[in-house]
Amino acid sequence: MSADDLAGYSDDERRKRLNAVKWYQTGNAALSKGSFDYAVEMFSNCVKQVPDHLHYRQMLRGAECRKYRDNKTGASMAFLRVTAVRGKSKKARLQKNWRELDIAGEEGLSINPWDAHFNADVGDAAVHLGWQEVAVFAFEKAVESDPKNKDYLRSLARAYEQRSRYAEAISIWQRVQQLDPLNTEARSKITGLNAEATIKRAGYEKEGGVKLPEVLQGYEQSVKGNAADQNSAAAPGESAEDDLRHAIRKDPANAGNYLKLAELYRKDIRYEEAIEIYQKALQVTGGDPNVRERLEDVQLEMGRRNRDLIKQAAANSPQDAALQQQALDSAKEILQQEITVFTARAERYPQDLRIKAELAQRYFQSGRSNLAIPLYQQASKDPRLEAVVLVSLGKCFLKERKNDLAEFQFKRAVTKLNASDHLKVLLDCHYYLGRLAEESGRTAEAITHYNEVISLDYDYKDARGRMEKLQGDRGPAGELLDDV
Repeated sequence: MSADDLAGYSDDERRKRLNAVKWYQTGNAALSKGSFDYAVEMFSNCVKQVPDHLHYRQMLRGAECRKYRDNKTGASMAFLRVTAVRGKSKKARLQKNWRELDIAGEEGLSINPWDAHFNADVGDAAVHLGWQEVAVFAFEKAVESDPKNKDYLRSLARAYEQRSRYAEAISIWQRVQQLDPLNTEARSKITGLNAEATIKRAGYEKEGGVKLPEVLQGYEQSVKGNAADQNSAAAPGESAEDDLRHAIRKDPANAGNYLKLAELYRKDIRYEEAIEIYQKALQVTGGDPNVRERLEDVQLEMGRRNRDLIKQAAANSPQDAALQQQALDSAKEILQQEITVFTARAERYPQDLRIKAELAQRYFQSGRSNLAIPLYQQASKDPRLEAVVLVSLGKCFLKERKNDLAEFQFKRAVTKLNASDHLKVLLDCHYYLGRLAEESGRTAEAITHYNEVISLDYDYKDARGRMEKLQGDRGPAGELLDDV
């Protein structure tokens, strides 16, 4: 970056950004060599100089996590070392000194980057300082560490809404509602944001009864229309797209602006443009793996959207053999793409059991249960995933015709599941336990499991028919029920 690229900035701001770029490059080099302490120092310098830069924060947090080997607890005796820092953050919050709150939050995260309280401090500070993307990132981290904290969930939902990420905001408000069914704000927000999302979507989505070419044509025309509207002359602040493109021209080495523009396109379902900008960001950052993952996520989103469009078109034209085959091919293609992506991520994050579960699910869907089994076994060690993963593991053993092993997994899972959080999984679990008991001649046990199923979903698969067949045409109390 040259001084000319920073025209429009004050001398002090220009100096800070130039220094940050140098530290960023040094930090990246240190990270690639495994020098995590030095990488943390360099990225921390970047954040101090340019605190509104999202990518610097992301790189810093990633380096901090790697420094502590993703142990989820941070430094040794972290709970003692952060006591003084919590005092600083409390004082800053009381004084409404948001910059100091941000600094205190980062200090605490340097000791334990998974600390939900300090992540939320950074998020609150960012909200008041106008750093919207930093706020989203910080609250996401807080929720990851404390997923049932309603305050953190509400803050994240509001941050998503501020960025017009309505679907994600709705999802978070739904989680708040699950935790607090009487929360009137959650109900109100879900209704209002659904309306906002519908209005936003109306400009470029058609609904029902259309052939695939018509859907794609309408989609492409609307995208072009949106691009034309947004590329027309606009005053600064009137067009986020124009502002970001101008920022990129001024500072072509600033990866954050590329990421913001790509995310803007992504939210507007302008996937091809988003992919193009992410590819440029990848070049600017020298192949940063975090940027590569964002690029992969958009490519997967585009692939899934195309798959769904083709599937809908095929459903509307059941006699079109070519379209039916195209639907099958597109589903296989995106499944293989997902396997490739999740395989790479499982290698990059060997301790992330959620990724292993995602990869196992794709192997199972592709008919390779033998590859899914060891991944599910590893993922089951995460208490948050255990119950659901055990049911998936049982299904894999059924596919491999290892019924005893399958039944063992289902019995482990059934006591850990509840209808409010895992209804579909619980139904599957009882149903397959019923089938296995029935095939083994344990009639009473099979009836018990089928009864559990129909008490939750009366028409689930063929559970009711199987139970009635086992019981005979009339149950033991049949005569008493005739007049009900």
